[in-house]
Amino acid sequence: MDFHSLIVSAVVFAPLFGALLLTLVPGSEKGQLKVATLLAMLVTFGLALWMYLSFDPKGPEFQFQLKAAWVSALGLSYHVGVDGVAVTLMLLTGFLGPVVAIAAWHNAGERVKEFCVALLVLQAAMLGTFAAMDVVLFYVFWEAVLIPMYLIIGIFGSDNRIYASVKFFLFTMVGSMLMLIAILFVYLHSGNGGAHSFDYASMLEAARRLTPTEQAWVFVAFASAFAVKVPMWPVHTWLPDAHTEAPAAGSIILAGVMLKMGTFGFMRYAMPMFPEATRQAAPWIGILAVVGIIYGSFMCLAQRDMKRLIAYSSVAHLGFVMLGLAALNAQSSTGAVYQMVNHGVSTGALFLLIGAIYERRHTRLISEYGGLAKVTPLFAIAFIIIALSSIGLPGTNGFIGEFMILSGTFTQGRIFAGSLFEHMSLAWVWLAILGTTGVIWAAAYMLTLVQRLFFGPLRNPRNHHLADLNLREAFAVVPLVLVAVGMGVFPQPFLSRISPAADRFSRRAAGEWVAVNPAPGDAAVAMPAAAAPPSRFRRERGGRFQHAQPIQAQPSPAPQGARPVYMPPARRQQLHLVPPGLERNHRR
Repeated sequence: MDFHSLIVSAVVFAPLFGALLLTLVPGSEKGQLKVATLLAMLVTFGLALWMYLSFDPKGPEFQFQLKAAWVSALGLSYHVGVDGVAVTLMLLTGFLGPVVAIAAWHNAGERVKEFCVALLVLQAAMLGTFAAMDVVLFYVFWEAVLIPMYLIIGIFGSDNRIYASVKFFLFTMVGSMLMLIAILFVYLHSGNGGAHSFDYASMLEAARRLTPTEQAWVFVAFASAFAVKVPMWPVHTWLPDAHTEAPAAGSIILAGVMLKMGTFGFMRYAMPMFPEATRQAAPWIGILAVVGIIYGSFMCLAQRDMKRLIAYSSVAHLGFVMLGLAALNAQSSTGAVYQMVNHGVSTGALFLLIGAIYERRHTRLISEYGGLAKVTPLFAIAFIIIALSSIGLPGTNGFIGEFMILSGTFTQGRIFAGSLFEHMSLAWVWLAILGTTGVIWAAAYMLTLVQRLFFGPLRNPRNHHLADLNLREAFAVVPLVLVAVGMGVFPQPFLSRISPAADRFSRRAAGEWVAVNPAPGDAAVAMPAAAAPPSRFRRERGGRFQHAQPIQAQPSPAPQGARPVYMPPARRQQLHLVPPGLERNHRR
């Protein structure tokens, strides 16, 4: 065991260790508590950055794996590791940690100790969610997020905080219960004649052996939990209330990281584990994603509350992410992951800036402002840059992600036999076109917000002497602005790590068996012999859709140490795979 195998655990548990140390500090030492929290977040970010830079994009899929027996009789293990998606989201989580600590400097009131401990525990739980490679361990971290966020909203939020926190808790808990039932169902089918296991590779293999009907029901259970967390329309109603009532730090965490747990869940678990169900559900996910984009944009245009406007913009932006995942191709999936990071940076910065305004005026009503650029020019510059990145202006981070999602959906959206889009050759094209209107609506509501806040006459006398960004706020805002611009100008360092993982995701979700590299000392899990046959692709030729010619399945060579699997000739003839040249819809 070397340091690299411990780096993931160090990142996950560094904030938890900091929380334990805070319990030893007297509650009256508010300054020490805040500084200690900031230091713990900085250490976590430093470790996450080290892990990210040490990750080899050309290496195995899951790196820095550490596996130890937990409850051997039940097949439970402490198994952590990261792929290109997880390591990127953990870097985002670590990066936002110090920003949140700075933004929360005045959020806690008299209960600083409780607030700081909740922040650090929440940070550890979110990091653990991305790092877990045992499904029960993932579920433990997934559920652990609820308690500190419930306390942050319910204790430190605004006037209607109890309603918002209870609504948040109930929505996410109901979805999580369905997912737990689905996890147990797949677990009972794991082991392939041997001992059951909750390990991700074993669960992935077991899920492939379910019948199409079983896959459909289990997929719905997983997707329900993840759709609530994203949130997708129409299970989004908890989000505006939670954002509006949460303190600035809570809103930054919620938008920056917690919503990505839902999209990450789709990408790691729901879609690749149940490809037969995914192929049938993808059109519906794409439709709901576009509805979310348009609905969220229209709701933004109708808002009078700044935080509520940004909350609804999250529904629209995460709709782009789900559209990219639903198209089931490497380009749109890569753009979806990149957009997850973009949203965390840009929307987190918007909530930070709005929280700073609220600290000065104690009102979120847009009508109370106007002409602020005359008295707070630095504040206006930062807000405008972040607003443009949220719109997707070329040269900012938002443009790269949205362009990859929409172009990938337009040109490479996959259509499968038996799915809703089977006889609609231009279905993904129209979804991409409708999704593109979201960029126009984003410009409408964000530029309207900028105009009403910062330009025009300075009518309200209470705004005449507002203080501009102070040094503490600048330390939080400037890194976010630099990253928003840097990711738009230099995307390749991020895309090089995301692209291989996104490619494996799209192949698994489309039905191809892609083995998971095992932890050191473990045997590889071979291709399931009884996997449900994937539906045949259709491709466009001469303006007409034709069935692709089925060929005999050719499983990829099993990794060293894998058990050979015998497949009867009759079973091989039942599998209809498509050559790589026919996988995509080529439109001429």
